[in-house]
Amino acid sequence: MKPFEYIAVRSVEETCAALAQDGSDSRILAGGTDLLLELRRPAGNSPRVVVDISRINELKGIVASDGVVTLGPLATHTQILQSLVIRESAPLLSFAVASIGSPQIRNRGTVGGNIMNAATCADTVPPLIALGATVTLRSTKGSRQMNLADLFVQPYQTRARADEVLTAIEFDKLPTQTRSAFVKLGRRNAVSISRLSVAAILQKDEEGRITDARIVPGAAFPTWQRVSEADQMLVGEKPSAALFAAAGKRVSEVMIADTGRRWSTEYKEPVVAVLVRRALEACC
Repeated sequence: MKPFEYIAVRSVEETCAALAQDGSDSRILAGGTDLLLELRRPAGNSPRVVVDISRINELKGIVASDGVVTLGPLATHTQILQSLVIRESAPLLSFAVASIGSPQIRNRGTVGGNIMNAATCADTVPPLIALGATVTLRSTKGSRQMNLADLFVQPYQTRARADEVLTAIEFDKLPTQTRSAFVKLGRRNAVSISRLSVAAILQKDEEGRITDARIVPGAAFPTWQRVSEADQMLVGEKPSAALFAAAGKRVSEVMIADTGRRWSTEYKEPVVAVLVRRALEACC
């Protein structure tokens, strides 16, 4: 491990000041489940300064107010999993964090770290994008808010500036009659990184017709996105196995149109279609 300067901050203001001074050559430490591994790699991109934000209480917690859920970026996966607010307001996020790593990783890893690391296999991002989440970034120059889906440039790269820190993740509670699901495929059943995943949300009217559909695959596109072409196929229709299979096929077609055919396409093309179908079936 290469030597670096370690700064433990106690407030967002201190964090912003530290990043304003050393942002271009610093990294933020939250849970550390990704950063500490990178620091130990001989060929890793070692920063000159590590800013530890894990003691900042204002970045912790999960609260709901006026129909809006706010996640502190330091909320751990275990805290999200155990949160009654999340279970009632966004169950698919509970499903997603339950599939992350091991109990030890869930106890340390944070939702903010999962987002800002921007790995295509991040399990919290597809559900949050399906929920229409926004993020707030702050620096000494002020705060700005954007849709989570717009935060990502490419794998491991976000639009956050070097002097900015993530301070909040917000989304509206799902309506009572809405159903949601998250399915994931990995190489094994535990401590598994997503090969592919799908977050899905469905809402139906009194006649059983779908009024709202949101499908967000994970590890399928260079950055996460709703597949509006498949969403639109579902709206106005009544759920059926054939409809869900067709939506899955449409998602795989959009994926190939976006990424082209590569060595992994032969595997991903049918698998993502099946995962979409399973996620939609789970919603019903």
